[in-house]
Amino acid sequence: MKHPIPHDLDRPLARRATRAALDTYRVRFAAYSPFGRWTSLDRAEIGFQAAGQTLQGTVEVGEDAVELDLEVPLLLRPFRKLAVEAIEKEVQIWIERAKAGELPETEDDADTEELVRG
Repeated sequence: MKHPIPHDLDRPLARRATRAALDTYRVRFAAYSPFGRWTSLDRAEIGFQAAGQTLQGTVEVGEDAVELDLEVPLLLRPFRKLAVEAIEKEVQIWIERAKAGELPETEDDADTEELVRG
């Protein structure tokens, strides 16, 4: 099920904010072995470990929302909401930083190499 995270940024700035958010998430929640790979300018495949299970999904930057789609194994479905909330919170923090002009310098948007390493 897709979960939209609304934004009012232009797409390149939303893309930079989302990349920064996922990179920060990787560091903050290292205990969950988060991983990800940007497969296009606007889409990343992501995942992490919890309770011996792997959760995987996608993040896609759209014109007015970042869409999170997280596949959760049956045993971990009660924790889906917590996982989505944690990712959403990080994206929202970076959207606000983008609005305030506080984004760090990043690679060119044409770079689709792995930005979230696990």
